[in-house]
Amino acid sequence: MVYAMDKPKTPTIPRRRFTREEYYRMAEAGLFNGERVELIEGDIVRMSPISPLHAACVHRVFEWISGVFSGACVRMQQPLVIGDSEPEPDIAVVPGKLEDYLDAHPTTALLVVEVAQTSVEYDREVKLPLYARAGVPEYWIVNLDEGCIEVYRDPAPMGGGYAYRSRRIYTKGEQIACLQKPEKVVKVEELLLA
Repeated sequence: MVYAMDKPKTPTIPRRRFTREEYYRMAEAGLFNGERVELIEGDIVRMSPISPLHAACVHRVFEWISGVFSGACVRMQQPLVIGDSEPEPDIAVVPGKLEDYLDAHPTTALLVVEVAQTSVEYDREVKLPLYARAGVPEYWIVNLDEGCIEVYRDPAPMGGGYAYRSRRIYTKGEQIACLQKPEKVVKVEELLLA
């Protein structure tokens, strides 16, 4: 008799989760050897390489958001502390001023933007609940593969985790604005560099 399985099963085994303090000590000891990593729910996750298009798009969105939030603290690819997670969003507009973060990273943001080329699924399924849990009122995924910007708003506990109640997709030919600054609009294609 032959038994077919649709998908091999992966046994559940205990995993060793790391605290932020352990993560910092590992980095100080040089264990990551220059690799780009971030701490997500206690797991050390290798970050995708940055393509030239990804880098250019992050820079373009950063320039626009810095102009929109003139005088605010706009961070590019820097840590945001969420429990035992420390993602490094491509862009985060955080409360306060730069001087407020000399001794500790911010724990929330007014807006987080991830530019996704190869990481769309990861940004939706792993990072989105983290940002919702941190109370980030607005989360954007600049989706380079699909040529759109996904905007998530209104974080809330849902189904035993966290998610956003509102999702809207903006495509080329449309204008987009941040929740906090609705009067400052930009064409989607300007941010996508398309």
